[in-house]
Amino acid sequence: MEFDWEKQPLQPDCSLKQRDVEESFEDPFSVRILPDSPIFSEKARYFNLGKSSQGQGVFTVYRANGKQIRVIFARKFEPEETFFYERQQDKLLNQGGSI
Repeated sequence: MEFDWEKQPLQPDCSLKQRDVEESFEDPFSVRILPDSPIFSEKARYFNLGKSSQGQGVFTVYRANGKQIRVIFARKFEPEETFFYERQQDKLLNQGGSI
């Protein structure tokens, strides 16, 4: 899938690069979430929690049309997101080991 970088969604004080965001979507342990909040679901926005190849956690709000991903907002993980990501990663790794 391609990325549409028409608008710069990164925070001005953020050290993330576009490549970090793109790599976070390629993370095999990334977590994609359809929010249950009416505000987000009405506008078809999704969340992605993934890590770049350098190990930087990236939280992204995005839209997708099946061909392109338009990043609306991206920033580094907050501590709670790191915990959630690691918990989901542990679940996936433990499922694979028990087969």
